[in-house]
Amino acid sequence: MKNLALFDLDHTLLPIDSDHEWGEFLVRTGAVDPLEFKRRNDDFFEQYKAGTIDPVEYLEFALGTLARFPRKELDAMHAQFMAEVIEPAILPSARALLRQHQDAGDLVAIITATNRFVTAPIAKALGVEHLIAAIPEEDEHGNLTGKLLGVPTQGVGKVTHTHAWLAQIGTPLDGFGRSHFYSDSHNDLPLLSVVTHPVATNPNAVLATHATRLGWPLLHLFND
Repeated sequence: MKNLALFDLDHTLLPIDSDHEWGEFLVRTGAVDPLEFKRRNDDFFEQYKAGTIDPVEYLEFALGTLARFPRKELDAMHAQFMAEVIEPAILPSARALLRQHQDAGDLVAIITATNRFVTAPIAKALGVEHLIAAIPEEDEHGNLTGKLLGVPTQGVGKVTHTHAWLAQIGTPLDGFGRSHFYSDSHNDLPLLSVVTHPVATNPNAVLATHATRLGWPLLHLFND
């Protein structure tokens, strides 16, 4: 039977948080108000790490920021972001782990709470075809409206989106021989708890404690 390998993105395959770094990039390049935007971006990041973030409130903030810019300008900004921030952060250890599953013939996907505008080029750079991410609404010209389509891909939302994606491709979760999910965060415990092979990857303290108690493997991808 074919196996499934799911990967969180930020602090799992990347040693950074791409969503937060995108906000820092906007501040650094002068695209947004440097004081107010940075304050809100940092506040949301701390809430995420604490597991208290309201994903809809955050996504409305993030997508509302994107909606200020024409799509052509956004795409040019993102290309600069990839070159300056993301590509230097893609490490050989992450590529090797992905390639291990790809070479084994596993179905590989990235599932992330960060929106698809930010993450689609990152998934492509990592060589991963399938991406499950928060979906921004676009108008008829491809510009972002600032609205979210569907439910956020965070917490139990990752389970919902995983099942929906697997239904589209015609294989339910229990139709795989093994299902892996690699994540760094306790925010992903709902999805980690429903796969057959959860892997706490670069885990935060809460996840490390939980994983150790349940006997889940701990993988320190950027230290080994």
